[in-house]
Amino acid sequence: MDTASRPGLRERKKQRTRDALLRAALELFTTGGYEATTVDEIAEAADVSQRTFFRYFAGKEDVVFFVQSLAESHFVDAVRARPSHEAPLEALRQAVLQGWDGIGRAVEEIIPTELHLRTYRLIESTPALFATHLRRSAELEEEIAHIIAEREGLDVDADPRPRVAVAVFGGVMRVTERLWCAGQDISVAAIRELTARHLDAVGPALAERWRAG
Repeated sequence: MDTASRPGLRERKKQRTRDALLRAALELFTTGGYEATTVDEIAEAADVSQRTFFRYFAGKEDVVFFVQSLAESHFVDAVRARPSHEAPLEALRQAVLQGWDGIGRAVEEIIPTELHLRTYRLIESTPALFATHLRRSAELEEEIAHIIAEREGLDVDADPRPRVAVAVFGGVMRVTERLWCAGQDISVAAIRELTARHLDAVGPALAERWRAG
């Protein structure tokens, strides 16, 4: 890394404190339950005060979705960077599949990838978190629909195709997340393979007859 772009000592200390809070909170949430874990327990596990916790996070929900927000930002950037000649669904497919390759590295700088993946299961199994996840997904889909419309030279409010394409894509992602969370293998490779297989089924599912003969 270029010396000029490296964070200063104060900033690195703040990042270490933030990351320690994230690891402590997510370990407590995934082992003892989200609702049962208190902010005081998180602060104690990270060896900081409750006041310090609230300097970094507004509450427990912010902790749960912090790394997911990072992953979503990587995905948005990946969609924007896809070549203009790609069809919209292919651009989304390539962005998410390549994203899993890069997101693992970015996440590992903050928390173990295995802990991040366990957090997905926590979200799926906790009604309050799952409701927040659905709302955030809807907001992300709207952002992506605008990006797709812009790259295709369309008015997102006049032409339904960007929102339809993103809705199909988002539905596939929710199916793969649910199947992955219910499975035995919670590795990045497993969710990447599930995602690829289900996205590859979109075309045949929409355009072809299913019944043999």
